[in-house]
Amino acid sequence: MSRPVYLVDGARTPFLKARGEPGPFTPVDLAVQAGRPLLMRQPFAASAFDLVILGCVNVIQDEMNPARVAALRLGMGEQQVAFTVQINCGSGMQSIDTAMRYIRDGSHEMILAGGTEALSHAPLVYSRDATEWYGDLAKAKSPLDKAKAFADVRPDFFSPVIGLERGLTDPITKLNMGQTAEVLAHRFGIDRITADTYADDSHHRLAAAQEEGRLKGEVVPVFDKDGRVHEIDDGVRPNSSVEKLGKLNPAFEKPYGKVTPGNSSQITDGASWVILASETAVEAHGLEPIARIVDSQWAGLDPSIMGLGPVLSSTPLAQRHGLSCDDIDLWEINEAFAAQVLSCLAAWQDDDFCRDILGYDEAFGRIDRDKLNVDGGAISLGHPVGTSGNRIVLHLANAMKARGAKRGIATECIGGGLGGAMLLEAA
Repeated sequence: MSRPVYLVDGARTPFLKARGEPGPFTPVDLAVQAGRPLLMRQPFAASAFDLVILGCVNVIQDEMNPARVAALRLGMGEQQVAFTVQINCGSGMQSIDTAMRYIRDGSHEMILAGGTEALSHAPLVYSRDATEWYGDLAKAKSPLDKAKAFADVRPDFFSPVIGLERGLTDPITKLNMGQTAEVLAHRFGIDRITADTYADDSHHRLAAAQEEGRLKGEVVPVFDKDGRVHEIDDGVRPNSSVEKLGKLNPAFEKPYGKVTPGNSSQITDGASWVILASETAVEAHGLEPIARIVDSQWAGLDPSIMGLGPVLSSTPLAQRHGLSCDDIDLWEINEAFAAQVLSCLAAWQDDDFCRDILGYDEAFGRIDRDKLNVDGGAISLGHPVGTSGNRIVLHLANAMKARGAKRGIATECIGGGLGGAMLLEAA
């Protein structure tokens, strides 16, 4: 049994740039603020869902299983089953993938699938030596034992590091994510000005989409506890230029690196939800699908070149459905780094790479920039890790509908050496 699965609606918060302190919203706050207007505009009760699935990477201590906490705060009922998934950058897409499979197999009719992340709330962590010292101090009972423990203290024990820094470093290769992008830039000959030009274009595309109202309905305003409204992705730089970006220093490989803060994804907070439904649910509630979720593909690769995840996942997905590069009308590739996206495009055009790695007789093909990230991407709007995979699927569906496109692929690289891709067709 294999039933069609439809994406019938979705909404996300604006992505809010982290500014050196905890932002106004926790992960669940963001999920709730994105979910309320989405559920309110539906012709069915919030309790009508069979399941809630939410991607989240940096779960905070006060919100264990944020999917369940969010479902309860959204008024979906005490009986609502909800669970959280984590596959790093792919978490928001994994929620859709899991929901798709439940509906396709016939066990569920309608699922709320999302992703949320508040990277500004990433915890501070102590070193292992500091943790062991605190443990020895806690076990010390007598004044003499405590004095001995204090004699071993070092100043750095009181200097925690931001957990996000550790989280963005691969535990196998010991390379941070920016360094993996540098590896790809070297392998595919991506120069600095090409990376900066791509980043500049991302900002101008998002600014145009905001100004022309192309994100209306997809992005919903959120309100913080002080009554301030946040309506747009606030990391966008409409006045960006290649010249300005060119003045920034390399962030990871000084002095000759190609990856800078200006051509990398921004650290942000944000949440996104989509509603997936079976044909039965669509008919029962009189819903109008935006797109059909056709299929998905996950891939694993060397963590040091994790940025090629979109190539390793999207290409076999297209091949399985007999699709060439030209058959895909729109692409959403999460912009972890400009050099990383550009390396994927280069790999798809490389005869040797496609033959040796993908098993093609020749290059997969050239993706036209007019088909790729048409309204900007993570470089301009940010990359809340557990959310981005959900956002790119939602925006791909909306962009396909707005442009009358037949097929689209949303894909992303995933820290740890993974890639994820999802194929959509017009409903």
